[in-house]
Amino acid sequence: MHIGVIGLGRMGRIVAERVVDAGHEVTGYDLDEHTRDSVADETTVEVVDSLAQLCEVLPRPHRIWLMVPAGDAVDEALTAIEPYLGPDAVVVDGGNSHFAMSIGRARALECGYIDCGTSGGVAGREIGLSLMVGGPDWAVEAMAPALQAVAGSRDGWAHLGSSGAGHYVKMVHNGIEYALMQAYGEGFELLHAGRYDLDLAQVANVWTENAVIRSWLLELCVEAFEAEGNDLGDVADHISGGSTGRWTVEEAIAQEVPVPLIYTALAERYASRHPRFSRRLANRLRYGFGGHQVERTEGDR
Repeated sequence: MHIGVIGLGRMGRIVAERVVDAGHEVTGYDLDEHTRDSVADETTVEVVDSLAQLCEVLPRPHRIWLMVPAGDAVDEALTAIEPYLGPDAVVVDGGNSHFAMSIGRARALECGYIDCGTSGGVAGREIGLSLMVGGPDWAVEAMAPALQAVAGSRDGWAHLGSSGAGHYVKMVHNGIEYALMQAYGEGFELLHAGRYDLDLAQVANVWTENAVIRSWLLELCVEAFEAEGNDLGDVADHISGGSTGRWTVEEAIAQEVPVPLIYTALAERYASRHPRFSRRLANRLRYGFGGHQVERTEGDR
């Protein structure tokens, strides 16, 4: 199989490298010249200098995987490559697009369009990513070898339904993620301010061993406290992001489903005027699972 990967940042590079590792060919492109040079120098992924060149190199029918930011970047990439795509081509959107936008793009394009919610962060390079897939059966079947390569196991990906289903499930996944980070943050904030002089890395570590609340996020709490100190050092009281959580809350309102924990976690992201230990921990956790930049306090930058 020979696929094109558009967007070679953290997650796009993981997709490209895992597909190559599985014995397939990948031709990649990124807007940023430095990123293109880095991937070309450090991997066996073939890198080209334009979207037109990528489409010309790929065999027909085209198989293309987008890993670009949600919104305009997706539409700009689609506009650029659409003239090269026939009805039997397949395009995967592996970013965090809104499910309604994915439905609209699938209807507008003549080719097969797959919306693929992607989770696993930077650790996915070694262990594989979790893929939540929506789209027509024939298109998913055509991309199955690449989906399998990126996921790493057959249980690591699932075709969940028609267009939009993959990004819909990923949206709710992210809403749950917000609430989990908020719960860990509040619990550790109480321990930090409470009656005992506790080593929070030690507490988090013992909880990772067979406790009911063990999880990968809890392991990242251990990492955060070990790296930043018991009081999280100069980690800023600031949490970036919020789109997928907002979409989750908006959909819950539309469906009249109560999601008070997810809503509260989203509100915490917006309520950044008052310093909070819980938000500082969530800031550091985003680095652990996704490689996002750790926001630091102004005075210590």
